[in-house]
Amino acid sequence: MRRKLLSARLQFNIAEMKYLWIIIFCLTSVMAKAQNRNSIWCFGDSAAIDFSSGIATPISSGMDGRGSCATIANESGDLLFYAATMSAYSTTLAYSTFIFDQNHNIMLNGDSIFGKGWYQELVIVPNPANDSTYYLFSIGVTGNDFGLKYSIIDMRLNGGLGAVTVKNVQLQSFAMVDCMNAVKHGNGRDWWLIFRKSDFPTFTSNNDFYSYLITPNGIQNFSVQSIGEQNRTNLGNIKFSSHGDKMVFSSIADVIELFDFDRCTGLLSNPITIEEDPGMAPYLLTWSCEFSPDASKLYVTASPSSTVLFQYNLNAPNITSSKQTLWSITFPQYAGGGLKRAPDNKIYLSTIYYNGINTPYPYSDSIYNTYNMNLSVINQPNSLGILCDFQPWSFFLGDKRTYIGLPNNPDYELPALAGSPCDTLVSQNELAGAAAIGSLHVYYHPAWEKAFINASNLKGKTGKLLVYDMQGKVVHSEPLRIQNGYYTKDLSMIGRADGVYLVVVETEQERLVKKMVIE
Repeated sequence: MRRKLLSARLQFNIAEMKYLWIIIFCLTSVMAKAQNRNSIWCFGDSAAIDFSSGIATPISSGMDGRGSCATIANESGDLLFYAATMSAYSTTLAYSTFIFDQNHNIMLNGDSIFGKGWYQELVIVPNPANDSTYYLFSIGVTGNDFGLKYSIIDMRLNGGLGAVTVKNVQLQSFAMVDCMNAVKHGNGRDWWLIFRKSDFPTFTSNNDFYSYLITPNGIQNFSVQSIGEQNRTNLGNIKFSSHGDKMVFSSIADVIELFDFDRCTGLLSNPITIEEDPGMAPYLLTWSCEFSPDASKLYVTASPSSTVLFQYNLNAPNITSSKQTLWSITFPQYAGGGLKRAPDNKIYLSTIYYNGINTPYPYSDSIYNTYNMNLSVINQPNSLGILCDFQPWSFFLGDKRTYIGLPNNPDYELPALAGSPCDTLVSQNELAGAAAIGSLHVYYHPAWEKAFINASNLKGKTGKLLVYDMQGKVVHSEPLRIQNGYYTKDLSMIGRADGVYLVVVETEQERLVKKMVIE
């Protein structure tokens, strides 16, 4: 079949238009699943997983921590750096976070970072103003040093291994619930940071959610929203759905709440209480929660006198009544376990091993067994009940060990909300194959097998040209230089497979996108 570029000049009939929108939907879905920056997980005692090939592969890390950790890779899926609280290796409990470089050594100035050894108190957020710098946000849950602090990592320093240039800058000083997460703004560039205040020290409660907006202008727009059930604990969990439009909060006092989340405004709405705080013992001690990839199911772990895994059907008329117990196991496994949705669209569960005698953290050199050398896996999390295929202790970590914590990585590849009021960085003319999107024009010449790329009225002076394939992988990347607002490039597509490609021109101030179909 001869190759051709779908152009806005073509006249489409209804069937052809339907076909084009299917292409757009498929490409958008694939891009949303692309998890290159999420492709490395570092956690536990020297444990790590590489998802970059599409198949989870055990590798090694340099950390030894029972709880909070976060990892980020580059656009090619190569490890950049990671952070972990390791209270057993710090002389100051309140500053027990260490940042490691890609060689698994402590980064330059990467010691004594705020964070005490809980489970969701660290998150890495790329700086929207500079693709070489990153924020590490840390919260304080217990002790005398409460609050929210941030540090800045610059990957241009120390020969590309990175260095911490700003350390432990205080944003808030109140006690925090052990639940902090981040999600991309609807423009696909900025970030929302979400956290909660804890009234546990005073034994009172609140229903307040706090947020910051991170933009090229810095950390700003601090706001408070009071919504949902009262929380009186200091241990919880916040997770977002794969599209970022749903958020769940769970607490150790068994509260489970579902919200709609507006990526444009950062506001929560439509709270649904799935489980209430019973107000008195006995508690299930709800530990962790996670959405299925299609956000139709919710998985929750708890640890009363055993480790328990529940599933809720979020499409059921009564979500609470849809609860199913998928797994329950008594000690020696301990403390519920951390749940995390992975780039392979499976959900992984980590439990700590405790035999009732030895302190679980750090493990002694003699404690290696099935329970701490494997993760449990939900292989088909979109499926209902036993069809989700939960397999306990089925993923071998390659002689490394796990505790409870899994990386608190947000979805770094979450795309902009195309066509929404806040999609200010991507043109809203998303008709597939249109010859022009905003000020970006792409024409593919089938005989020459070249894409002629022209952009005008660009803001900024430098940037990147990126081309994505249908798998959401970067097949071409190069720096670009803008002259008088113009950029032009004749890009060879020789050897590229037939299909849909996404041509992206990024500058310091904007991101322009063009979809191209080669047949």
